[in-house]
Parts: sequence; C-alpha cells; structure tokens
Amino acid sequence: MSKKSKKETAVAEEEIDLNNTESSEKESKKADKKENEIERLSNELQNEKDRNLRLFAEFENYKKRTGRERIELFKTASEDVMVAMLPILDDFDRALKEIEKSEDDSLLKGVELISNKLRETLKSKGLEPVGTQIGDVFDPEIHEAVTQIPSPSDDMKGKIIDVIEKGYTLGDKIIRFPKVVIGQ
Repeated sequence: MSKKSKKETAVAEEEIDLNNTESSEKESKKADKKENEIERLSNELQNEKDRNLRLFAEFENYKKRTGRERIELFKTASEDVMVAMLPILDDFDRALKEIEKSEDDSLLKGVELISNKLRETLKSKGLEPVGTQIGDVFDPEIHEAVTQIPSPSDDMKGKIIDVIEKGYTLGDKIIRFPKVVIGQ
C-alpha cells in the first residue's frame, strides 16, 4: 500500500471511530433520556396514585361524617316540639301535687293515667328526664344554679339542696338544664 492509501485508510478508520463514538454517545444520551423519562413517569404515576388514595380517604371520611350528621339530625329533629312540651309536663307535675292533697282518688288516677301516657309517648321519642336528686353534687356541666343558700349541714356544701325545675335530655343532648339550689 502506498502512503496515500495508508493515510486515507487511517483517516477513514478515524472517521469510522469518530462516527462510532458519536453514535455510541447518541445512544447513551438516548438511553439516559429514556431512563429520565421512565423515572419522571414513574414519579408522576406514584404522585397520582397517592393523590387518588388521599381523595378516596377524604371521600370516605366525608361519607362517614355526613352519615353521623344525618343520624344526629334525625335524633334531634323533634327538639322544638319537645321543648314546647316541657311546660306541659311541668304543669302535670304541679297538678298531680295539688290533686294528691285532695280526697278525690278517681281524679288523681285519671290525671296520672294521662300524665303517664304523655310521658311514655315522649320517652319513646327519646325524651328522658335528667336524674337530679337532692343531695347530688352540683355539676355546672349538667345543672343550672339558680341560687345559693347556706347549707343546712356541712356535708351539703356544694351539693343540691332543692330542684326547682326538672331538666330533660333528647338523645344525648340536654335540651333543658335542671334548675337547682345549691348549698354554700
């Protein structure tokens, strides 16, 4: 071979090496781009899965909350009617006390039957009296103190001396606090 053809061959080989290097660099860049694209898509997929899971959990919490609110609403839907009936119950209590003083047993039995029927009907709808007794410890969360008087004995200090007006609950909610007198 002549020098010229050797040079041409060497130049051709260098060009081939250069082309191979360029193509391998291009392939390497393409592979890097593919890896980056795969990684980016994988991250996006993970973010969307996480977002979907959070939305699902939020929706489940919403369903539970609205269900509880609906049940609570049904329990207390008749609260206005019950509050309006409380003075009638108080009037029955006063009437029964006065009728007991009289000698008319048939009148007492008739009023007791009507009173019991009304109380049972209201009880079936969720109305319950607050169990406040004389001698119970005063609890400001449950009782409403009307006044304080000197206690008849030391053991009655801070306790209920008299119940002026009964309290009532509808479900778990107190719709009227019992009005009490406490000893100081």
